[in-house]
Amino acid sequence: QVQLVESGGGLVQAGGSLRLACSASGRTFSTYRMGWYRQAPGKEREFVAAIRWSGGITGYADSVRGRFTVSGDNAKNTVALQMNSLKPEDTAIYYCYAKFTSGDEYWGRGTQVTVSS
Repeated sequence: QVQLVESGGGLVQAGGSLRLACSASGRTFSTYRMGWYRQAPGKEREFVAAIRWSGGITGYADSVRGRFTVSGDNAKNTVALQMNSLKPEDTAIYYCYAKFTSGDEYWGRGTQVTVSS
């Protein structure tokens, strides 16, 4: 089994910054990608950012590119999301995920990010 635990959410004013962190434990030796999704009230869960361990390749949603930065440590199975220039529309529950070479995916329980205008 794999457990993912997020931290770092909270309330911030528009234009501010937050840093989310996620740590994976358990059977993690075959992860190949970790990242973040988010879900705002009344909306579907959407991709935010991810990092692939091979080559350190990162990917971002258009809505966050240039403001958010994803980073991670393969050896420690951790991933972080630095969020700058936050906007009210970034308000959502942010979920960490880990994808394995087997195709299995695991998710954290989420952390709330609220951006006030």
